[in-house]
Amino acid sequence: MEFLTGIVERITFENEDNGFSVIKIKSRDFPDLVTVVGNMAAVNVGAVVKLQGEWKFDSKFGKQFSVHKYIEKVPATIAGIEKYLGSGLIKGIGPVNAKRIVSIFKEDTIRVIEEEPDRLIQVGGIGSKRVEMIKKAWQEQKEVKNVMIFLQSNGVSTAYAVKIFKTYGNESIKVVEENPYRLADDIWGIGFKTADKIAQKLGFDKNSFERCRAGIIYVLNELSNEGHCYAVRKQLVDETIKMLELTEENINTTLDKMIEEKSVILDQEELIFLPPFYFSEVGVTRRLREIVYEPKKQGHVDVNQLIQNIEEECKMQYDAVQIEAIKVAARSKLMVLTGGPGTGKTTTTLAIIRVFEKMQYKVLLAAPTGRAAKRMSEATGMESKTIHRLLEYRPPEGYKKNEENPLECDVLIIDETSMVDLILMYNLLKAVSNDTILLLVGDVDQLPSVGAGNVLKDIIDSGIADVIRLNRIFRQAQSSMIITNAHKINKGEFPKLRGNKGSDFFYIEEDDPQKMLDQIKELCKKRLPGYYKVNPIDDIQVLCPMQRGEIGAHNLNVILQEALNQSPISIKYGGTQYRLNDKVMQIKNNYDKIVFNGDVGKIVGIEAEDKIVRIKFDENEVEYDLTEMDEVVLAYATTIHKSQGSEYKIVIAPFAMQHYMMLQRNLLYTCITRAKKVLVLVGSLKAVGIAVGNNKNIRRNTLLAKRLKEYTEDTPKDDNVNLH
Repeated sequence: MEFLTGIVERITFENEDNGFSVIKIKSRDFPDLVTVVGNMAAVNVGAVVKLQGEWKFDSKFGKQFSVHKYIEKVPATIAGIEKYLGSGLIKGIGPVNAKRIVSIFKEDTIRVIEEEPDRLIQVGGIGSKRVEMIKKAWQEQKEVKNVMIFLQSNGVSTAYAVKIFKTYGNESIKVVEENPYRLADDIWGIGFKTADKIAQKLGFDKNSFERCRAGIIYVLNELSNEGHCYAVRKQLVDETIKMLELTEENINTTLDKMIEEKSVILDQEELIFLPPFYFSEVGVTRRLREIVYEPKKQGHVDVNQLIQNIEEECKMQYDAVQIEAIKVAARSKLMVLTGGPGTGKTTTTLAIIRVFEKMQYKVLLAAPTGRAAKRMSEATGMESKTIHRLLEYRPPEGYKKNEENPLECDVLIIDETSMVDLILMYNLLKAVSNDTILLLVGDVDQLPSVGAGNVLKDIIDSGIADVIRLNRIFRQAQSSMIITNAHKINKGEFPKLRGNKGSDFFYIEEDDPQKMLDQIKELCKKRLPGYYKVNPIDDIQVLCPMQRGEIGAHNLNVILQEALNQSPISIKYGGTQYRLNDKVMQIKNNYDKIVFNGDVGKIVGIEAEDKIVRIKFDENEVEYDLTEMDEVVLAYATTIHKSQGSEYKIVIAPFAMQHYMMLQRNLLYTCITRAKKVLVLVGSLKAVGIAVGNNKNIRRNTLLAKRLKEYTEDTPKDDNVNLH
């Protein structure tokens, strides 16, 4: 082993997932900068490093010092201190403030920040608020550094260190040493596999209860991410055995103990639920039954006359199915209105609202997402809220509207109900009075919700609701190839791909993946914005069957960001360069920020010195600490699953054979129905044909339809379970 000491001049490469870095240091013993490679936990520019390692020769990069161990020390010279503080090490100090601070305190700067930080108020441009920020950040970076070094020595990503410290504070190392599997439960982004890696390094027994329990929870969570509410016991045990490489006895013993302590729920002798999904499913069943069986308010109205009056006022004529829908809504307690694009769902809903208003009923409108709520408001001329806003969600208290404080309305209409997952539906129904009329509007042929459950389909299948299905495509919609092709696909017919110049549906045949990428880039950057005079970032959306792969959303985002957004204002986190004006998507529910999985926003501010990114989602502007940016991904391209409930002026949809595993009819149907003005399908005829022909939708494990059919008053109730 050899030793090398120097000052970090620059960081050439840093992999936040594993801590591997390439840095350049200035050492007295060498005339030129020395390249150093190895795992160095968030080493900072300007720091003095003492390295232990060996010299190696790389055929491409030449002579390098490969690090085995290192110690980082704060610099002693004025120039070194300025570079160190200006490197982004401390939130609140960038290059400008670093220069100001060092110009006053000189070589004493580090001691002042460490021992007398309140003296920083003497520096021009630094107020009391920033002093407090710097004090907190200085202390945190010292503690985080300890956590980073500890994690790195146990083979774990340094990127998680800040999150771990934020969760456990000074107890971080102690918590990890005692039970690393807690990380998988407590910290988003750290899954079972990461926690298990730490545990193995720390010498935890592979057969321990903690490991078996964490493995079972992980498998159940993975199934819920695929939309399932439960696992069959044998399936759960088999998958956990395979993952943990343990015996059936180990897993069964652990599972029995978990059932006994109610950390999982056993139902119908062999079905295993995580508690939130079990109590939500039972709760939705109970609430829908209570609403349906509550006698309707008595009122004698001539609905036929009301419909006739509305037709005269609006100068329009409803068809037989629409009239039937209006009549059913007027007499029903629970109704589902479903149908594809162009079948008059919005027109029918508007007519139903007018009938209820003439009956002197108070009507409330809501939808799962901000965009869907906005569309509903524009279509009806009434206020429509997101379900979370309607329920007055306030972190950390939760939903203010609930069984004790229900919504004040006679009629509640929910649009885009196919998007509503099981847990959100339960929270909604808890706030609905038994005497309320509930109208659920949505397209049941679309993909089911991103979250677990298949609520709209289950309600229809159960027979508990009055269901009206609109099938007729209205004349004004028949000229749209988007609408006619959507209906063709839904019937299993191959779409018409050749459109004329004025068409809203275009197909570009291309089998070669690289040429597909080139086509999509050209369409986004030049052809579509030039012809339709649209903003390529705001108005064009690429929708992919998959996240991964050459024609996947992840790779397309890298290509499209480079093509469409050259803003010099940027900040890097986790291998992604986020730029001002980037289109981004939230990928987890964040109840504190009131931003939810699938919400699309735009980066409207980047404060590199304070490590803050500001993102605007519709009217909601939210501040993200840099360490929270793993909740966000670029959204120039996104998966079709994540696009539910949204509409875009122009959609570009790549369908290739490399998407084979995802090629399903409802996926293609959902994709096409997202386009409002233009749809451009790019790809292989064979891939489109496979998608149209594959109507074997993946069945979700849910018992809601069965429970609704078999409901009894003895069903368990637990409204206090944490449903977030």
